[in-house]
Amino acid sequence: MRPILECQSLTKKYGSDYALFGVDLALGRGQIVGLLGPNGSGKTTLIKLINGLLTPTEGRILVDGQAPGVETKKIVSYLPDRDYLSRHMRVKDVLAYYMDFYKDFSAENSSRMLDALEIDRKARLSSLSKGTKEKLQLVLVMSRNADLYVLDEPIGGVDPAARDYILQTILTNYNENATILISTHLIADIENVLDRVVFLSAGQVTLNASVDEIRTDYGKSVDTLFREVFKC
Repeated sequence: MRPILECQSLTKKYGSDYALFGVDLALGRGQIVGLLGPNGSGKTTLIKLINGLLTPTEGRILVDGQAPGVETKKIVSYLPDRDYLSRHMRVKDVLAYYMDFYKDFSAENSSRMLDALEIDRKARLSSLSKGTKEKLQLVLVMSRNADLYVLDEPIGGVDPAARDYILQTILTNYNENATILISTHLIADIENVLDRVVFLSAGQVTLNASVDEIRTDYGKSVDTLFREVFKC
């Protein structure tokens, strides 16, 4: 079975500066992968390339064997690291929009998650707290039956008490044959749900290993290894 994501000598430049340089990476299906690195390491650039928001300077990126575009958007569910919904819409209107736009959107799953998170369907987005809006965006993303979920800082803006539920939501609301790529700085909070990690530094992959391999080969947690490698 071909990888859900492939990068072949992937390079992206902004002017004369390299955001990514010669990245070779392949991710298989049915796993949760942590995309980890310090600020400026190239994580957001890679995520935008996956979602077709940027085009490579050199090399190739493939999602299920295809260059990012209209067809890959049908199988990729993307959570950006910022608020992207209109403040004037109501929660129920956003749900209706997603149902119309994505054939794989599950109204049943979204309703269950909204109830669990106690999000009022009649509320305007302008009245929601930052944390509640982030929870809503996660509900929208995880209510799709996608092949690849790309989550950029999914728990960065929510309180610690809600993080466990959000991680459980991620774990229980995706197809077991799908892959989830999570970019986050809160490594200790998500380490227990990860199968594999990819370390990015200065636009290059410095580590691509399973969590079990890291614990066996290094005798350390992912969080501890990350702090030692990146001196943070």
